[in-house]
Amino acid sequence: MTKEHEIIFAGFGGQGVLSLGRLIAYAGMIEGKEVSWMPSYGPEMRGGTANCIVIVSDSRISSPIITRFDTAILLNQPSVDKFEKAVKPGGLLLYEQSTVIHPPTRTDIEIICIPANEEADKLQAKQVANMVMAGAFLEKRPILKIETIIDALKKALPPRRHNLIPVNEQALARGRELTRVTEQVFHKSLL
Repeated sequence: MTKEHEIIFAGFGGQGVLSLGRLIAYAGMIEGKEVSWMPSYGPEMRGGTANCIVIVSDSRISSPIITRFDTAILLNQPSVDKFEKAVKPGGLLLYEQSTVIHPPTRTDIEIICIPANEEADKLQAKQVANMVMAGAFLEKRPILKIETIIDALKKALPPRRHNLIPVNEQALARGRELTRVTEQVFHKSLL
């Protein structure tokens, strides 16, 4: 059976939405998968809206243009407003806690709130909030190995930025931990 995962990453320009999508696509290539990365952004790179569609597949991708997603990783309120309805039933929606005022309300998908900005601040590196979200995503949908993401990061970052790799690794780990804690709290509340 062919496995394909269709993801939308969306937020404001400057939040690392496009680079996160590109990193996931690059890691997919490293693992020998078929990938598609299709960015879209408003007139302003920083502060305008940005999103990218990433498809990671075990077989050929028929089209990079899709309107329904298995997962949505949303970093601001306009993105939640626009893409919540586009997640397939049974899909996953991750959103950033501090930038979303009106959380998603669907009951036919899994919704997880991640305090990515807060965790990035704790790591004293605001720019790794997107990696906290990546860790949370890969904990819930392990479509790629964390080691491959780190390898892709080493290859994607210019050598002068390699000093940021350890804090990116910490951010990935923190996102994974947050997802596990959220699940434990959720499961306890059902008892």
